[in-house]
Order: sequence, then structure tokens, then C-alpha cells
Amino acid sequence: MGLICPQCGIEGEFRIRAGLELPPDGRSDEITLQASVCHGCGLFSVTVYEESRRGSLDQDSFDHYGYRLDGLEFERLVGLITACPRPDDRRCSCPTHRQLSRTDDQGIWRGLSAFRLGPYFNVFYRP
Repeated sequence: MGLICPQCGIEGEFRIRAGLELPPDGRSDEITLQASVCHGCGLFSVTVYEESRRGSLDQDSFDHYGYRLDGLEFERLVGLITACPRPDDRRCSCPTHRQLSRTDDQGIWRGLSAFRLGPYFNVFYRP
């Protein structure tokens, strides 16, 4: 499945450089934080995949979206993710997981609040 860059539209050049599994929140059963970059146009971003299996037994819903980042914010995100000893373990209690899995008073994930986020976009891909 090739991700499509939201900036240049090239399929397959927009790739996830580093990922971090986060604990569920009050809305999603799965949250994956991703540092993503386009090797075609140089777009830096943070992308988030959220999946919920709440509601009907035959319904799954997911969102895959992102925000553009400048180069320094992107490198800071990559540094945080790569500092985690167990990025695939949503129960990890390292400093990276503690910082990036913060929630608000309603239990909704707000782990990106420490970043200067650029414009929002939806992630599209071809199967």
C-alpha cells in the first residue's frame, strides 16, 4: 500500500520514518504516532493513525491524518520516537511515551500539544 504525499501527490515517496504505538484514549482503541517524510518533495510531517472498534461489533472506524512540520520539529519528533526502547509497546512507560501519550481532562489524546504544527491533512493511499 503506497502512501500518497499530500503536498506533491506522488505515491510511494511519502514514507513513515519512525512510529510509536500509544495507549488508547477516551475515543480510540489504537493510536499510532508516525514521523513521515516525502522523499520526492521533502515534506516533513507527523501523521497519526487512530482506530476505534467501539459501537457495533461489525464496525471499525479509523482516521489517518497529519500535520506538516518544519525540519527542526520533525527531527525533534524523530529523536523522541527513537529514544524509546520499545516503540511497538503501547504500555511502555519511558519518558517518550509519557510525554507523547498525554490526555486532556476528558481522556482525549493531546500528545501533539508540545509541537508547532503546520496545516492539517488527510493521509491517502492506494491499496
